[in-house]
Amino acid sequence: MVYFQFVFAAITLILIAGALLGRMNFHAWMIFVPLWLTFSYTITAYSIWCPTGWLAKKGIIDYSGGYVIHLSSGVAGFTAAFWVGPRANKDRERFPPNNILLMLAGAGLLWMGWTGFNGGDPYTVSVDASLAVLNTHVCTATSLLVWLLLDIMFFGKPSVIGAIQGMITGLVCITPAAGVVQGWAAIIMGILSGSIPWYTMMVLHKKISFLKHVDDTMAIFHTHAIAGSLGGILTGIFAEPKLCRIFYLVPGFHDNRAGAGFKQLGVQLLGILFVVFVNVIMTSIICVLIRLVVPLRLSEEELSTGDDAIHGEEAYALWGDGEKYESRHDSFYGADQEIPHSTKSGGAGGQVEMA
Repeated sequence: MVYFQFVFAAITLILIAGALLGRMNFHAWMIFVPLWLTFSYTITAYSIWCPTGWLAKKGIIDYSGGYVIHLSSGVAGFTAAFWVGPRANKDRERFPPNNILLMLAGAGLLWMGWTGFNGGDPYTVSVDASLAVLNTHVCTATSLLVWLLLDIMFFGKPSVIGAIQGMITGLVCITPAAGVVQGWAAIIMGILSGSIPWYTMMVLHKKISFLKHVDDTMAIFHTHAIAGSLGGILTGIFAEPKLCRIFYLVPGFHDNRAGAGFKQLGVQLLGILFVVFVNVIMTSIICVLIRLVVPLRLSEEELSTGDDAIHGEEAYALWGDGEKYESRHDSFYGADQEIPHSTKSGGAGGQVEMA
């Protein structure tokens, strides 16, 4: 249980990092992580998931983190991106994946891993866990296909990047509802998660000046904040009282009356407002305080070199990129080490030196 919750907390920070890629000072990030985890994440996690949390007492449904993880990370990442500032202009204009095949491999692992992400929440092998896994894959597949269909209809061709975006929004949308909705509801949620975030990302984002001003590198706001909010609202609409009782183990938890349904929807909306408020306020305070100690953003010179190069290493080191910021003097070929004789002479060693 403790480990499971630690992993949830860790993935939330990783998602926030997706909104800040390419320009945040790493030292500032090292300070940000423990502060945000302590003063933002734990507040929402306790309020929603702990039985004594105020939203939990009101009966909010967040099966596996649509609010605690995805809405939190989307709002916090967008807020932090506002305070950190944008990437270099050349990166904002064009920032394609380094390797489409690796991106596909990562997406496949992510999709597969979500089986444990959602299916593990009952903490036991059960009908509830099985339903959560099935709904997760049904919603995700539907969302991916809808996103691709919209890309084809409006842009003339599908793309791997679009497919993965649709996959992610489907995974996020079903997360708060995974084990408490029927299969038909998971399909409807997939249709909406493949279309509404698509519209906010591909259409609204280009029309709203504030959204264009904030540089959210991996579009975390759309894929997690929008999709997570959508999932939370749809959970209030589609959640089955019987399934809720199985998961929450509370007799009489939610009933079939229309009034109870509207009340549940109100609780879900209240949860969205609370998570947004906490993350905007706490993330802003943390960023402002960090800015008093270290710069939030890399210098323009470091941005031109690349945020990985300042660590003295490159994921794709071409033509000596990053050597200006070389700092790994303890490496085998560092400045404090003598180069072995074989690399100075001819033959194979000479070929190594040339290479």
